[in-house]
Amino acid sequence: MLFNSYIFVFVFFPICLLGYYVLLQKGKPGGTKVFLTAMSLWFYGYFNLSYLLIMVCSIAGNYLFHRLLSGGRLRLRQRGEGKAGQEEAQVGAVARRAVMILAVALNLGVLFYFKYFDFFLDTVNGVFGTDFILRGILLPLGISFFTFQQISFIVDTYRGEAADCSLSEYALFVSFFPQLIAGPIVNHGEMLPQFRAFGTKKADWERIAGGFALFVLGLSKKVLLADTFGAGVDYGYGNLAVLGRADAGLVILFYALQLYFDFSGYCDMAVGIGRMLGIEIPVNFNSPYKAVNIVDFWKRWHITLNRFFTKYVYIPLGGNRKGRGRMYVNLLIVFFLSGLWHGAGFHFIVWGMLHGVLYVVTRFWQGRVKTKNDKCVKNRILTVVSQVATFLYVSVAWVYFRAENISQANTLLRTACAGEAKKISMDLAECLQPDEFWYVIKVLHLDNLPFSRYMIMLLFLAAGLYFSMIGRNAQERVARLKYGPVSAAVLVVLAVWCILSFSGVSTFLYFNF
Repeated sequence: MLFNSYIFVFVFFPICLLGYYVLLQKGKPGGTKVFLTAMSLWFYGYFNLSYLLIMVCSIAGNYLFHRLLSGGRLRLRQRGEGKAGQEEAQVGAVARRAVMILAVALNLGVLFYFKYFDFFLDTVNGVFGTDFILRGILLPLGISFFTFQQISFIVDTYRGEAADCSLSEYALFVSFFPQLIAGPIVNHGEMLPQFRAFGTKKADWERIAGGFALFVLGLSKKVLLADTFGAGVDYGYGNLAVLGRADAGLVILFYALQLYFDFSGYCDMAVGIGRMLGIEIPVNFNSPYKAVNIVDFWKRWHITLNRFFTKYVYIPLGGNRKGRGRMYVNLLIVFFLSGLWHGAGFHFIVWGMLHGVLYVVTRFWQGRVKTKNDKCVKNRILTVVSQVATFLYVSVAWVYFRAENISQANTLLRTACAGEAKKISMDLAECLQPDEFWYVIKVLHLDNLPFSRYMIMLLFLAAGLYFSMIGRNAQERVARLKYGPVSAAVLVVLAVWCILSFSGVSTFLYFNF
């Protein structure tokens, strides 16, 4: 089920919101957890019932491992202090570690099968000349997200950082629908205490209003901006042979903006839905295109994924504790895995390593150069140049993220750098012509102008660059929002506009990862 669908807006979420607050009003926290879990399973199963079976089995299996690990930890604490007790405790510790490793391996094995098995077979066929038949395995939506979330829970249980929880709490923790499909990757410390506080929660109308405002702004990002840019991107990648240099450059910019508004829009909607339910979901985006270098970018983009790799990969590898050389290697490993996590293809690995190499170079430069001149640090021109350079580098790297393979990505980049210098394609410009905007052009009698078809495209491009690189983000706007007739009217108009545009929207890009 999509957030940007009629069934979600008019059926699913009203039932969810009403049932949730009715159960809270009646003082039934346990029933509230079960109700939200059931609604979350409906939300996920709506896409495909086979997806639901996979996730339910994953929840059941991982909860069993959690119980084994938490029960084993309790037994270890009860051992005697004598020699026999210490030996028994050592054996128990080894057994717990084996259980943790088995649980993580099984989770990664399931993820490998559904997401990477065909890629593995295709790579083997290419390298060794074999002819293994690809399985065409269906990738369950959100499997990368809920798999990583459960791995973190299992590892934290083993470390003694995750307290014991009931099956209903765990099932809701994994399946909670706002962040189930495309993140953020939440941890137990953020969510379980909120679930356990259901008995004390009441409707907070100001929080509900703020959540609604954030949901509408996120929906607007997705429906009005991301999908509009997406039409141009789809045309560009589908017609590489006829693109000129300017066309290719615009397609690269369009995808950078499409992905930004698509993913950040989803995350805003997730946080907004959570707030309407009285649950705070961690922020996953913080204006990443305002970053002044690649290190800053990764503090702002997909924050929870960065947090996961830092805690469960980078630090266990040694982090920066074993010298700068080892630190750089560890960082490259993290970005290699990040690229692979996003998709089964060598172009995703190239994307990850493009970020990893620049990240290492930036960290090396930061370690060698200590800027002591405050005027230089505060120099606005230098900041703007750094921000634009980072944005352009990230946009070029996104080409490998969007392309079907490395060859297609190279073709687009080659066209952008050395393609034919010709007028911007009218077909590309017409992709960014929503009917409502073109109607305004006609009313103003501007449709006969020779450049009229480019006006709306340039308007969208300017708006996208402003909102992503200069203006306040949705979180900041909602925090400053003064609720009144004007703000309510604006939100209602945006909501109605989005709903009327639902017939032309697409799924979220990160559903594929």
